[in-house]
Formats: sequence, structure tokens, C-alpha cells
Amino acid sequence: MKFYNRENELETLQNIRNTAFTQHSKLTVLTGRRRIGKTNLVVKSSENVNTVYLFIGRNNEADLCDKFTQIITQTLNAVIPGKVSNFINLFEFIMNLGTRQKFNLIIDEFQEFYNINPSIYSGMQNIWDRFRTKSNVNLIVSGSVYTLMERIFRDEKEPLYGRSDRILKLKPFNTQVLKQILSDFKPDYTNEDLLALYTFTGGIPKYVELFMDNGSTDMDAMVDFMTQPDSPFLDEGKTLLIQEFGKKYGNYFSIRSAIAEGNNTISAIENKLSINVGGHLKRLEEDYELIAKKRPILAKEGTHNLRYEITDHFLRFWFRYFEKYSSLIEISNFKALANIIKNDYMTTQGMRIVK
Repeated sequence: MKFYNRENELETLQNIRNTAFTQHSKLTVLTGRRRIGKTNLVVKSSENVNTVYLFIGRNNEADLCDKFTQIITQTLNAVIPGKVSNFINLFEFIMNLGTRQKFNLIIDEFQEFYNINPSIYSGMQNIWDRFRTKSNVNLIVSGSVYTLMERIFRDEKEPLYGRSDRILKLKPFNTQVLKQILSDFKPDYTNEDLLALYTFTGGIPKYVELFMDNGSTDMDAMVDFMTQPDSPFLDEGKTLLIQEFGKKYGNYFSIRSAIAEGNNTISAIENKLSINVGGHLKRLEEDYELIAKKRPILAKEGTHNLRYEITDHFLRFWFRYFEKYSSLIEISNFKALANIIKNDYMTTQGMRIVK
């Protein structure tokens, strides 16, 4: 699928790059949930520009540095003397090189340094402060674990606090963009096709791409694709939450599952799970931005009769079907799962899934 939308973000990144190349180095932070298209955006913005792209996998630091050394050597035609086994030394070399060259430096999954060597952040702060005003490096860091990226750059106790020049958070595609995409793949698409695409993807670019590349442009085809034995949708919700919460995902997972089933008040959630959820709900809403409070229409201001809803449309759908009927997945009864989704969808015209 070709690149869609993001014109404003591309313009912003271009303006920042121009400033970095004409004045001095700039640091841009790009955040957003998994599958939102961060990597595609930075790659698109870097077309025809000298760019070093470093992906932070969960490797040994020395192993990462060995791979990065090869990338830097090939991209910038630079000779790195000796073997570099720690990232701080490599980053200093890059920033020093930036006093003589102008280039993009993209560090993807930046939060993974927490799992490799957290002291890297303080080392980067020192080097950035020393070289920022005398170099021309357009540094872009991105990460999929939203809370960690927020902590790294917005927590005043963290070494990189206050160092970012811009923080961009990518949002899902809106319906206008989905219309454009559908019209390219199915010129005679119907409103029902558009509703199904929004219902099942929540506008998340990667999910839209999976459907379009597979030729799934109507409700039946989308459901059939999602419920294939090797479908990436089967465990996507769980994978996303484990990535965000780590080993502590259990209670958060159960709370979101309860909300998706209609247990959307504090008392209903606590009755179902037999735990105190006040603190968990507060963190889910304020720190993770994964749920939101809703006040009943006729309720007065300050009422305690609040209801919670999942803000991510895809996760609402995933919990409502893939988690609720996980037993069908376990026994590979994918046809039964597909029938449940289709029957529900036909009965409610998709709106119950969305809401």
C-alpha cells in the first residue's frame, strides 16, 4: 500500500530538518501506539536526504554497536577507528561528524535502551549538550511504548528532560483518509465497506494496509481474513498490551476485558475481578490514555456514576471478540468465530462494535 496522509507531519519534519541543517542540531521525538506508522513516516520524510537509520533491537550493546558501525560507515562514508562496543562512544562520533556533515539520524524504538543499558540516556544528554549548537544533525527518535517515551522526555527526573525541540504523537487515520484508501482499492466501495474498515481497524494504518494488500475490502472478506489460522489479528491486542505494560499486564488486561464486556463502572469491574481497581483505572486513563470516563447524559456535574470506555477502537473490537471467544481460537474453530463476528455485525450494523 502506498503512503497516505501525514502531510502536516511531513511538513513539520521538513521544517525541523531545514533548521537543523542551516542553524544547529535539532531533536524530534515521534510517539504513537504500535502499528501507527512511525517508521513509515520517518522513512518517507527522509527520502533523498542523507540518513542514518538505527533500529534498537533487544541485542547486546556491543552487538548493536557493531551493526551500527557498519551502517554509519556505509551511509556517511566515514571511518570509525577501532572497535566500538558502547553506544555512547558511537553517539559522540556521530555528533562530532555532524560538525562537518549534515544528515538525519533516526533512532527507532528508542525506549529499548532501558532494557539494554539505561545509562545511555545520561550519556547522550551530556554529548547532545556539548555538540548541539556546533553540529548539523537532524536527530529523530521514535518509540512504540508511549509511557516510556513520555517518561524519557517529559519526566524532569530523567536526563533527557527538556532536550527535545518537538514531540509529535501520531494519530490514527480519520474517515476521510479511509475513504481515499478504499476508493483506490475499490472505486465502487459502499458506506458499509467504509464502516467495516473503520470498525475493524480504528484507522490504524498497518491494519488498513493488511486488509488492502489482501484484497479484503468488504465486511465478509475482512472478517474471513482476520480469522485465518495465521492471522496477525488473533493475538494483536495481547501483544500490544504486553509491549506497553510488560510483566504487569495481567490486571490491566482483565480490566479492559471487563470494560469491553459491558462492566464499565468501578463497582461492576471490581465485582467481576474481585480486586480494587481505582489505582489501575487512574493509570490507564491518565498515564496510558487507553480508557476514558464517560458521564451519563442526564447525570449532574460531579456525579460518581461514571462509566469507562476503551478509547482505542481496534482494542474495543479485539476484546469484544478475539479475547471473549479466545476458547474458539484455542481449538482452532475459526469458522465459528467468524460467524459470531458476522452475525453480530449484521445485527447491529457495526455500531455496537464501534461504541
